[in-house]
Amino acid sequence: MHIAFDSDISVDDDTLITRFNAGDHAAARLLTMRHAPRILARANRMLRNSAEAEDVTQEAMMRLWKTAATWEPGGAKLSTWLHRVTTNLCIDRMRRAQSLDLEAAPEQIDDRPHAADVLQSADVSRHIANALDKLPDRQRMALTLRFLDDLTNPEIAEMMELSVDAVESLLARGKRSLAAALDAHRDALL
Repeated sequence: MHIAFDSDISVDDDTLITRFNAGDHAAARLLTMRHAPRILARANRMLRNSAEAEDVTQEAMMRLWKTAATWEPGGAKLSTWLHRVTTNLCIDRMRRAQSLDLEAAPEQIDDRPHAADVLQSADVSRHIANALDKLPDRQRMALTLRFLDDLTNPEIAEMMELSVDAVESLLARGKRSLAAALDAHRDALL
Protein backbone atom coordinates (compact mmCIF):
# COMPACT_ATOMS: atom_id res chain seq x y z
CA MET A 1 0.00 0.00 0.00
CA HIS A 2 1.37 3.41 -0.96
CA ILE A 3 0.22 6.62 0.69
CA ALA A 4 1.09 9.96 -0.88
CA PHE A 5 2.76 11.92 1.91
CA ASP A 6 4.09 14.73 -0.29
CA SER A 7 1.09 16.95 0.42
CA ASP A 8 0.61 15.94 4.08
CA ILE A 9 3.37 17.46 6.17
CA SER A 10 1.48 16.72 9.39
CA VAL A 11 2.49 13.04 9.37
CA ASP A 12 4.91 12.40 12.23
CA ASP A 13 8.45 11.14 11.70
CA ASP A 14 7.86 7.74 13.35
CA THR A 15 5.02 7.01 10.93
CA LEU A 16 7.16 8.09 7.99
CA ILE A 17 10.01 5.81 9.06
CA THR A 18 7.58 2.91 9.43
CA ARG A 19 6.22 3.60 5.94
CA PHE A 20 9.77 3.90 4.54
CA ASN A 21 10.59 0.49 6.03
CA ALA A 22 7.51 -0.86 4.25
CA GLY A 23 8.91 0.40 0.93
CA ASP A 24 7.15 3.76 0.62
CA HIS A 25 9.60 6.08 -1.16
CA ALA A 26 7.28 9.08 -0.72
CA ALA A 27 7.88 8.78 3.03
CA ALA A 28 11.64 8.97 2.43
CA ARG A 29 11.20 12.06 0.25
CA LEU A 30 9.15 13.80 2.92
CA LEU A 31 11.63 12.93 5.67
CA THR A 32 14.43 14.28 3.49
CA MET A 33 12.54 17.50 2.68
CA ARG A 34 11.70 17.93 6.35
CA HIS A 35 15.15 17.36 7.85
CA ALA A 36 17.86 17.89 5.23
CA PRO A 37 17.63 21.73 5.17
CA ARG A 38 18.27 22.01 8.92
CA ILE A 39 21.08 19.46 8.74
CA LEU A 40 22.68 21.39 5.89
CA ALA A 41 22.33 24.70 7.76
CA ARG A 42 23.91 23.26 10.91
CA ALA A 43 26.76 21.68 8.95
CA ASN A 44 27.38 24.95 7.06
CA ARG A 45 27.56 26.89 10.33
CA MET A 46 29.91 24.39 11.93
CA LEU A 47 32.18 23.70 8.96
CA ARG A 48 31.98 26.98 7.02
CA ASN A 49 32.40 24.98 3.83
CA SER A 50 29.36 24.32 1.65
CA ALA A 51 30.81 21.27 -0.11
CA GLU A 52 31.72 19.64 3.21
CA ALA A 53 28.31 20.57 4.62
CA GLU A 54 26.58 18.89 1.67
CA ASP A 55 28.66 15.76 2.22
CA VAL A 56 27.74 15.73 5.92
CA THR A 57 24.05 16.16 5.04
CA GLN A 58 24.18 13.21 2.66
CA GLU A 59 26.05 11.09 5.18
CA ALA A 60 23.59 11.94 7.98
CA MET A 61 20.63 11.01 5.78
CA MET A 62 22.35 7.78 4.70
CA ARG A 63 22.82 6.88 8.36
CA LEU A 64 19.11 7.48 8.88
CA TRP A 65 18.19 5.10 6.04
CA LYS A 66 20.57 2.44 7.41
CA THR A 67 19.14 2.88 10.92
CA ALA A 68 15.50 3.03 9.82
CA ALA A 69 14.99 -0.73 10.02
CA THR A 70 15.84 -0.73 13.74
CA TRP A 71 14.14 2.60 14.58
CA GLU A 72 11.80 2.29 17.55
CA PRO A 73 8.76 4.58 17.28
CA GLY A 74 8.08 6.54 20.45
CA GLY A 75 11.75 6.60 21.42
CA ALA A 76 14.15 9.44 20.72
CA LYS A 77 12.95 12.28 18.50
CA LEU A 78 14.26 11.85 14.99
CA SER A 79 15.26 15.52 14.76
CA THR A 80 17.35 15.21 17.94
CA TRP A 81 19.00 12.03 16.67
CA LEU A 82 19.80 13.67 13.31
CA HIS A 83 21.22 16.78 14.99
CA ARG A 84 23.48 14.61 17.15
CA VAL A 85 24.65 12.61 14.13
CA THR A 86 25.26 15.82 12.15
CA THR A 87 27.17 17.45 14.99
CA ASN A 88 29.34 14.37 15.46
CA LEU A 89 30.06 14.14 11.72
CA CYS A 90 31.05 17.82 11.66
CA ILE A 91 33.32 17.43 14.69
CA ASP A 92 34.99 14.43 13.03
CA ARG A 93 35.61 16.48 9.88
CA MET A 94 36.94 19.44 11.86
CA ARG A 95 39.36 17.17 13.72
CA ARG A 96 40.58 15.66 10.45
CA ALA A 97 40.98 19.13 8.94
CA GLN A 98 43.09 20.26 11.90
CA SER A 99 45.49 17.41 11.27
CA LEU A 100 46.09 18.41 7.63
CA ASP A 101 49.20 20.35 6.71
CA LEU A 102 48.10 23.94 6.09
CA GLU A 103 50.93 24.54 3.65
CA ALA A 104 49.51 21.86 1.36
CA ALA A 105 46.08 23.50 1.28
CA PRO A 106 45.34 25.52 -1.86
CA GLU A 107 44.97 29.26 -1.48
CA GLN A 108 41.34 30.35 -1.47
CA ILE A 109 40.44 33.11 -3.90
CA ASP A 110 37.62 35.42 -2.88
CA ASP A 111 35.96 36.92 -5.94
CA ARG A 112 33.01 38.49 -4.11
CA PRO A 113 32.34 42.25 -4.31
CA HIS A 114 34.56 44.32 -2.03
CA ALA A 115 32.14 47.01 -0.85
CA ALA A 116 33.00 48.65 2.49
CA ASP A 117 29.94 47.31 4.26
CA VAL A 118 30.67 43.77 3.07
CA LEU A 119 34.23 44.08 4.35
CA GLN A 120 33.11 45.38 7.72
CA SER A 121 30.55 42.60 8.06
CA ALA A 122 33.10 40.00 7.01
CA ASP A 123 35.62 41.39 9.49
CA VAL A 124 33.12 41.19 12.34
CA SER A 125 32.11 37.67 11.30
CA ARG A 126 35.77 36.64 11.12
CA HIS A 127 36.47 37.92 14.61
CA ILE A 128 33.44 36.07 15.95
CA ALA A 129 34.31 32.87 14.05
CA ASN A 130 37.92 33.03 15.26
CA ALA A 131 36.77 33.57 18.82
CA LEU A 132 34.35 30.64 18.52
CA ASP A 133 37.09 28.42 17.06
CA LYS A 134 39.27 29.04 20.11
CA LEU A 135 36.60 27.80 22.53
CA PRO A 136 36.68 24.22 23.78
CA ASP A 137 34.64 21.90 21.53
CA ARG A 138 31.78 21.41 24.00
CA GLN A 139 31.39 25.14 24.69
CA ARG A 140 31.46 25.92 20.96
CA MET A 141 28.93 23.19 20.26
CA ALA A 142 26.59 24.37 23.03
CA LEU A 143 26.76 28.01 21.88
CA THR A 144 26.22 27.02 18.24
CA LEU A 145 23.24 24.83 19.05
CA ARG A 146 21.67 27.45 21.31
CA PHE A 147 22.28 30.70 19.44
CA LEU A 148 22.71 29.67 15.81
CA ASP A 149 20.41 26.64 15.66
CA ASP A 150 17.97 28.13 18.19
CA LEU A 151 17.58 24.90 20.16
CA THR A 152 16.35 24.94 23.76
CA ASN A 153 18.61 23.96 26.63
CA PRO A 154 16.72 20.66 27.18
CA GLU A 155 17.14 19.80 23.47
CA ILE A 156 20.84 20.60 23.68
CA ALA A 157 21.15 18.52 26.85
CA GLU A 158 19.57 15.52 25.12
CA MET A 159 21.73 15.95 22.03
CA MET A 160 24.97 16.34 23.98
CA GLU A 161 23.96 13.69 26.54
CA LEU A 162 24.31 16.14 29.44
CA SER A 163 22.05 17.51 32.13
CA VAL A 164 20.29 20.83 31.53
CA ASP A 165 22.38 22.32 34.37
CA ALA A 166 25.57 21.18 32.63
CA VAL A 167 24.40 22.80 29.36
CA GLU A 168 23.61 26.04 31.18
CA SER A 169 27.07 25.96 32.74
CA LEU A 170 28.69 25.34 29.33
CA LEU A 171 26.72 28.23 27.83
CA ALA A 172 27.67 30.59 30.65
CA ARG A 173 31.37 29.68 30.44
CA GLY A 174 31.27 29.83 26.64
CA LYS A 175 29.65 33.30 26.63
CA ARG A 176 32.22 34.60 29.13
CA SER A 177 35.11 33.17 27.10
CA LEU A 178 33.64 34.51 23.84
CA ALA A 179 33.12 37.97 25.35
CA ALA A 180 36.69 38.03 26.66
CA ALA A 181 38.08 36.99 23.26
CA LEU A 182 36.01 39.61 21.44
CA ASP A 183 36.87 42.33 23.96
CA ALA A 184 40.41 42.33 22.59
CA HIS A 185 38.98 43.38 19.21
CA ARG A 186 36.39 45.83 20.50
CA ASP A 187 37.63 48.76 18.37
CA ALA A 188 37.56 46.67 15.19
CA LEU A 189 34.05 45.42 15.96
CA LEU A 190 32.57 48.87 16.59
